[in-house]
Amino acid sequence: MIHPDTEVRFISDEIGYGVVAKKMIPKGTITWVLDELDREFTPQEVEALSDPIKNTIDVYAYRNSAGNFILCWDNGRFVNHSFNSNCISTAYDFEIAVRDIEPGEQLTDDYGYLNISEPFRAHAEGTRRKTVYPNDLVKYHHAWDKKLEASFKYILKREQPLGKLLSASQWDKVRAISEGREKMDSILNIYYDEEKVKRGYSSLRKTGD
Repeated sequence: MIHPDTEVRFISDEIGYGVVAKKMIPKGTITWVLDELDREFTPQEVEALSDPIKNTIDVYAYRNSAGNFILCWDNGRFVNHSFNSNCISTAYDFEIAVRDIEPGEQLTDDYGYLNISEPFRAHAEGTRRKTVYPNDLVKYHHAWDKKLEASFKYILKREQPLGKLLSASQWDKVRAISEGREKMDSILNIYYDEEKVKRGYSSLRKTGD
């Protein structure tokens, strides 16, 4: 579920629609949480879908560390890419704002941590990076981790409209990290390593599990 103080607006002919903040969303605010209505598809399930539905999955879904496709049920699917995104995914099935998001500003993700299947050249932003690649998580997770670690300490200090969607165990983890009692798990944990997953499936078959 996307943060309630947002709405979908038309951005431009080149970009299309995006998710825009209606109010200030401070750094450390949880901006999206994976919830029960978000739907997960295995690659085999996607392959069995009709072409128009496959295209919807291709455009709007991201992949998790198991290689499955997650399709957001609400406006979260309209969040656009930025090489300097103001939201970043965590290893805990939610995203947080890594800087203050002003009213009227788009909420953005770096699609480099969404396990895209094919590289694409993104909208020009004047950044060194021009193209998003499937293995960007491997290359840039250290930089994203630093931004997340700097933002985690604010989570307990912010109003969290989406906080009720986090489980008790998720909140225990958030508190421990925010208070410095535990180290934050790297965003690299959400990377889909296709070869590793295949090896895991092979091992299960050999053991008969």
